[in-house]
Amino acid sequence: MTKKGIIAEIFSKARFADNVNSYKIFYRDFENLRETTLPEFIKESNNFQTIPISRIEIIKKNHRILFEKNTKNIE
Repeated sequence: MTKKGIIAEIFSKARFADNVNSYKIFYRDFENLRETTLPEFIKESNNFQTIPISRIEIIKKNHRILFEKNTKNIE
């Protein structure tokens, strides 16, 4: 499954079958890593239009990492 598929699956479960506020999203904002809740991320990103899914680095639920982008450089 692609990264977008994994992230979409996590978001779908969070929004429709779980407590959406227990999810934290960490995403790249230029050189910084920003943290926000899932509802705030959806609002800030204009439903993923202004902040693409590809900028998401980490997704946590209650301090448990559900998704972490592989940032290792492959040479």
